[in-house]
This record gives sequence, C-alpha cells and structure tokens, in this order.
Amino acid sequence: MMIERFISWVARRNFARVVSFSGKDKAILPDPPLGRTCLLYLHVPFCEKLCPYCSFNRITFDESLCREYFHALRKEVRLYREKGFDFKGIYVGGGTPTVLVDELCETILTVKDCFSVNEISIETNPNHLTDQNITLLKQAGVNRLSVGVQSFNDGLLKAMERYEKYGSGNEMAERLKEIGGVFDTLNADMIFNFPGQTREMLEHDIGTLMGTDIDQVTYYPLMVSTGTQSLITSTMGEHSRTHENEFYQVIVEKLVPTYEYSSAWCFSKKKGMIDEYVVNFSDYAGLGSGSIGYLSGTCYANSFAVSDYIACVNRGEIPVMAARCFTLKDQMLYEFVMKLFGGRLNLNAMRQKYGNEWDCYVHLIVFAFRAIGAVGYDAVAEEYYLTPRGRYYWVAIMREFFTAVNNFRDFCRGKC
Repeated sequence: MMIERFISWVARRNFARVVSFSGKDKAILPDPPLGRTCLLYLHVPFCEKLCPYCSFNRITFDESLCREYFHALRKEVRLYREKGFDFKGIYVGGGTPTVLVDELCETILTVKDCFSVNEISIETNPNHLTDQNITLLKQAGVNRLSVGVQSFNDGLLKAMERYEKYGSGNEMAERLKEIGGVFDTLNADMIFNFPGQTREMLEHDIGTLMGTDIDQVTYYPLMVSTGTQSLITSTMGEHSRTHENEFYQVIVEKLVPTYEYSSAWCFSKKKGMIDEYVVNFSDYAGLGSGSIGYLSGTCYANSFAVSDYIACVNRGEIPVMAARCFTLKDQMLYEFVMKLFGGRLNLNAMRQKYGNEWDCYVHLIVFAFRAIGAVGYDAVAEEYYLTPRGRYYWVAIMREFFTAVNNFRDFCRGKC
C-alpha cells in the first residue's frame, strides 16, 4: 500500500506539471509527424444525460446545435487533410457520439474520403444499441463499438443517474448478447471502486459480463478530478481508494485467462483497437471541441466552448486554444509510461527514436521499478514488461495521468 501511495504521489506531481499549459507555447497545430502512423480522435461533446463522474468536455444535447457542430467537425477534418495529415485509425469519443447517428455516419464517410483509415472505433451508450443504429454503423465501416456500461448493479446505476435513461443491468446485458458478433470488437466500458461498491457487487458485474461472451472489457478505476469530487460525493457518496487494489485483483482473477491483457486494465479475446489508443499510437490528432491531441512531442487542446469552436472552424481556422511542447525528458517519460501500460516496451524502438538520451534518462527509472518487482526484462526480445505486481502499479499511474488531464479540462472550461 505504501509503495502504491508513493508511486501515485510521484505520478500525480509529474503529470500535473507535464499537462499544465502556461501559455508560453504558441497555440498552433503541430506539423504532421514524419514516418509515423497517426490516429484521428474526434470528440462529440453532446450527452442526453451528464454523468456526475465524467470530466470530458460535454454539454446537454440540443439537436439544432449538434447538427451545426457535426457540420463544423467535418470542416475541421478537411482542414487537416489540407495540412497534409493522414490517419490509419479513427476513434470517436464523447460525450455520446451516437446522439445523431446520421450525422456521425456522414462524418465517418468524410474521414474515409480524406484519409487512408483501416480501423474505426465508436463510443456509445446502451440506449443507442437499436437495430437501426447498429445497421448504420456497420454500413459506415465501424470495426469496434465501445459501450458505456459502467456497472450492471441497478443501485449504482440509479445513484449515477443512468438507470432511467439506459435501462437496468439485466436489460443492458441482454442487449450486449444480442449484438455480439456484429462488429469485429464489441467492448464493454466498465468502472470499479465506486463509492458504496462492495466486492460482491463487483463479482456480480464480472459474472454478468462473462455471461454476455463480449469480445473485450475495459475496466478502469473511478477517477475523481477536482471538478467532479463534490458532485460524486453528493450523488454517490465519499470516494476512497482503500479497496482499489483488492478490486483490481478480483477483476484479473475472474477475467484472465478467458481474456488476455491488451493493457493493464483492458482485457481482450482477440487483437484490435482499445479505448486507450495512446498505447498503440504515439501520435494522435484531436478534433472537435475540447479534444486533446499529441503530435511530435507537442500536446494541444481545442477550444472547449462549442460556439467558439464552430465559429473558428467556419472561419477556416484550426481551433487550437492551448499547446505545450514537451521537453525531451517529458517525451521519453510519456513513452515509457504509455508503452508499459500496454504491457511491453521495445528498447530498440525507443533507442531508434531517442538515441543515447533514452538509456541515460530512463536507466534510473527502470532500475527503481525493477527493484520493487514491477518491471521485468526479456533479453531475447529486448523488451521490458509489466509483472503481475506492476500491472496494478500502472493502473495507479494511469489513474493519476487521466486525473491530471481531467483537471486540465476543468481548467479549460473555466477559461471559456
């Protein structure tokens, strides 16, 4: 427990520093990365219901504004083509991207028209798993559908105000069964360590998941940003990390070996895209209001105010509001964390990218993690890998990373 707390503290301090946007760097779009595969992230901020734990940029659904937004999003896609970008994969998140499926599908077709994509992943909510929506998404070329389930426990669903909108746990499970096999990958997006959640409730959730025979499970801990803390406390209760490690071990014990690790908290039956695309794509462009991108060592964010975003794009401008150029050390630390989150880090690839600086900087970090049994070394493949102990430590590290990003989003909303 002490080691996990220390790792969390160090990660929290480092990530808070790295993702702080001081205004010193010019808020401009970085150039396309040379010789590296890029992912395109599209953000759709509209939701029918705003969940208390979510820190992503989102607003309540308004059909007229949403259609205007999608129109602007397609314009931004074309602006990236004009600047020489190309993308191999698309990830559409939110918000709820499927609030207007016709607009979403038109946007996907625009992206396919502009770029040489071969993977398309879309987030959705259980109430959007209608036959018509599924057919349209399949026709648009969607390979992977990620469904925000969070929990099958009706009490928790009511506490987070999802029960009335998205249905009971049993109803969600039945719908997941019905659409199994339609897409290359069907993912259930789950959260553990909610206030009031017990081990028995978690085991029931996992048992329900196993009964659906779903392709992939993303099971991450509840992440409480500064902006969501009071809302979570008032709607769900006081949040504590006392049982986080215990709950994570239950998840691993129940899901593995039926599922294999795609990341420290993603479990898959076959290879494919995952929610944490930062593992497989070192460079990704963020389009849409409130999206965040990382290209060639520069992290940047688009305007968080939807009206400002639309106006900017309609003027033919890229709506970047803030940028942060990572130092070489920050870039290497970022790669170290993200690659090992995926399970393995190839030394040759890192040395080719960063030269001698890689071994000089990362040596002491690796030594520390090997000393506590978190990281092992495969001499044949020349790769570092996460040990069973290290997987939970990386869950804690990534929890702090995404919390820091969520705090940055809260900061940006305050500037709107």
